[in-house]
Amino acid sequence: MSFVPDIWGANARSVESLDALTEQARFQLEAAYLTLTANVVTAAIQEASLRGQIAATERIIKIERDILGILKNQFEAGQAAQVDVLAQETALAQAEQTLPPLQKQLAIQRDLLTALAGQFSADEILQKFDLQRLTLPANLPVSLPSTLVAQRPDVRAAKANLHSASALVGVAIAARLPNVTLSANPGASAITLAGLFTPGTLFYTVAGSATQTVFDGLALYHKQRSAEAALEQANAQYRQAVITAFQNVADALRSLQADARAVQSAIKAEDTAKASLEIVQKQLVLGQVTQVTVLNAQQAYFNAAITRVQAVATRLSDTAALFMALGGGWPTDCATSDWRSCVFESRVASKT
Repeated sequence: MSFVPDIWGANARSVESLDALTEQARFQLEAAYLTLTANVVTAAIQEASLRGQIAATERIIKIERDILGILKNQFEAGQAAQVDVLAQETALAQAEQTLPPLQKQLAIQRDLLTALAGQFSADEILQKFDLQRLTLPANLPVSLPSTLVAQRPDVRAAKANLHSASALVGVAIAARLPNVTLSANPGASAITLAGLFTPGTLFYTVAGSATQTVFDGLALYHKQRSAEAALEQANAQYRQAVITAFQNVADALRSLQADARAVQSAIKAEDTAKASLEIVQKQLVLGQVTQVTVLNAQQAYFNAAITRVQAVATRLSDTAALFMALGGGWPTDCATSDWRSCVFESRVASKT
């Protein structure tokens, strides 16, 4: 019997390295699921945005058709010029022209969502997404503790890789040290076969030996240097993953800060443009405004309506980006969390 004791920890460090690689693979799988989740959410928000833009365009088309009807009636009564009717027909045609590209994008977006759900295009998913049914989280944070970055799967995978590289340095060092082997030989000695099993005939020998590489052309030394260099590389990769994580979260928080103001401005602009268009419509019936004023009011409302939809969708997408940047979530109760370790001092208004 022989036994090689793990004096220098080579076997233990090898197992430690393999355990770390197993963790790294598990975190990479978790990162893949998180990325898929974020892609599905972003695609759903984009579909809702396209539906909102289509609805806004259809509202504009209806309004422009109503105005065209008014102008045609006034033209027949001799109260409007034919050029005004033609100008309104041009504006209506231009508005209708923007609808097919949006419908095309919506169809493509549906195909994308179906693919992300793991289905063929012929088996389109049943779920449909609308902006009115999408809401922001009730506890959307205005600042975040730095410890939350540690839950990101890419950071955890980089940390596991660093752990594995550190263990391999120990393996390389142990390979340069003497290898000790313990051996034992039990047996029995007797003149006759029957005497082998009588008392006093058993014996055993125990021996120990040590082996050491005398000359290997510095191969083991350079293997150790290679393992140490790999450790430095893994450490740099881990640091890069952490810095990137902090950057992602900071960017997401700053985006949400800007999105809050953008949505409010877009809503105000749409409400103002809509009110202005309603006034112009009433004045048009009374013959108090020119066709140029009508066209300007229509275009202003159209642009404001589309901008509002896009601003709301952008805010939702940036919220999903923050969710992904944090590795899948944030504290459920921001008010009671310990913010002393907070490094993201974003000055987001409470209305965010």
